Amino acid sequence: MNTRNTIFRIVLVPAILILTGCGAGQKNQSRGFFTSGDREADQRADQRMANAQQLQATGNDAKQASDVQRSLYERLGGEQGVTALVDDFVNRALADPRVNWKRLNVKEGGVLHHDKSVTWNPNQAQIDEMKKHIVQFLSLSTSGPSHYDGKEIKQAHAGMKITNPEFDAAVGDMKASLDKLRIPDKEQRELLAIIESTREQIVEVR
Repeated sequence: MNTRNTIFRIVLVPAILILTGCGAGQKNQSRGFFTSGDREADQRADQRMANAQQLQATGNDAKQASDVQRSLYERLGGEQGVTALVDDFVNRALADPRVNWKRLNVKEGGVLHHDKSVTWNPNQAQIDEMKKHIVQFLSLSTSGPSHYDGKEIKQAHAGMKITNPEFDAAVGDMKASLDKLRIPDKEQRELLAIIESTREQIVEVR
């Protein structure tokens, strides 16, 4: 046997066998071959994969069903989660000049009080009281504890001349706090929709 024939037998023949599937473990099932070389082994593997996929789907369905059953209050982290959110939001909004929560340079309207300033210079106790009322309101609005001892929303904001841009800025600050605390998008959308529903009772200058 010459050298060329020897190289052909040693190198090319095994390569051809591999490419055509002869003697290899990976087969084409459409031609009656099986990836493991055994029909029953393949069937068992397929069954295990199907079971795993079914369990994963069932787990996802269970989580979705659980989320539907849990209130938004619970999904926000309950009392601890809502309190942390409000604390971050209020501190952020108080420092945001676009919100103008202290109502700087705002005068009360009407004939009797046209030049009366509505500027708010709160102390820490007043800020803490405001935070408490916002926590109570959000808890009540998200199907949490139903205790609320603050003023009605419209009454609390009457005469402050809050504008749409100021309200929008406050919503933006709430979104920033939600992002900081890593609240999921679904819960963010639900909570922001609740806040948006108060616009008509808060905004006086449109």
